[in-house]
Amino acid sequence: MFAKLLLLFILVPILELAIFVALGDKIGLPPTLGIIVLTAILGAYLTKSQGIKALNKYQQALAQGKLPHDEVMDGLMILIAGAVLLTPGFLTDAIGFSLLIPPFRRVIKAVIKDRLRERANVVSQNVNAATQPFTQEGPARSESPKVINVEVEVVDDHPDQS
Repeated sequence: MFAKLLLLFILVPILELAIFVALGDKIGLPPTLGIIVLTAILGAYLTKSQGIKALNKYQQALAQGKLPHDEVMDGLMILIAGAVLLTPGFLTDAIGFSLLIPPFRRVIKAVIKDRLRERANVVSQNVNAATQPFTQEGPARSESPKVINVEVEVVDDHPDQS
């Protein structure tokens, strides 16, 4: 993991510099700097507006008694988008603007959820079996399932007042 991050922190600035130089040669320094400033301003505005929408959806989900996991993931992706949009560079701006597009975020969320499902098995006391993919012979079993034991107590905040 460290090697991948190190490679990322080395390659991204090199690519950004190469793009700056190439674009600066084509259109000149002032327009290149103007584009950098314009994308930072536009990115900050879009990040703020998307962030407010995500916060409103988060609050609505809580008000409806739902777990706001999708809204939290949206908020995190918008936060990452804002960070990379404020970083000068065309490659990072492309990533940041992509993360501000809701359909793109849905794709990213689906990928993350699939990866998380691959790493965890859910076991219920009522079912007494891991919820894993089914094959024609029955549930697929891994050699050594990872189990998270959770105790749950249901609390009624509004008791029946008869």
